[in-house]
Amino acid sequence: MLAPFGRILLCYDASPEGMRALRCGAMLARQLDAETHLLSVLDLSYWSVGFGVMSSLGFDLDEAAAKKALDDGIERLRFWGVAATGHCAVGSAVDQIATYARSLRADLIVIGHHPHSVFSRWWNGSNHALLLDRVSCGVLFEVLS
Repeated sequence: MLAPFGRILLCYDASPEGMRALRCGAMLARQLDAETHLLSVLDLSYWSVGFGVMSSLGFDLDEAAAKKALDDGIERLRFWGVAATGHCAVGSAVDQIATYARSLRADLIVIGHHPHSVFSRWWNGSNHALLLDRVSCGVLFEVLS
C-alpha cells in the first residue's frame, strides 16, 4: 500500500534535471490532487567568501535567477494543470528544503538530480544523508543521466 502524498514539495532550479523532476512532480500532484508547493533556493554558500561590489552584484544576479526559476516553475505547473504555492528561500539548500518540508508538513519532496549539474553540489558526499536524516517524509530523486 502506498503512503498518501497529500502535500508535495517540489524543488526547482530551472535546470534540465529540475524541469524533468518538476514535470514528474506535477504529474504525481495532479493525479493525487495533492496540495503542491514549489521551492527555489538561493544557496548562500557561494557568497560567504569575499565581500565587495562583485560579490554583491553576483548575489543580486543569483537572487534574480532564483526568483525567475520560481516564476518559471509556477508557470509550467499552471500549464500542466497544477496550482502551486511558490516559495523562494535564501541559505543552504539542504537546510532550506528540510525547513520548508517540516513547516509545510510535506508528505513528499521531489528533486531533480544529475551527477554533473548545479544540483550535484547539494547531493555529493554526505549531503544525500544530510537531507534524508533531516526530513520525516518521502524524497523522490528524479535522476537524469
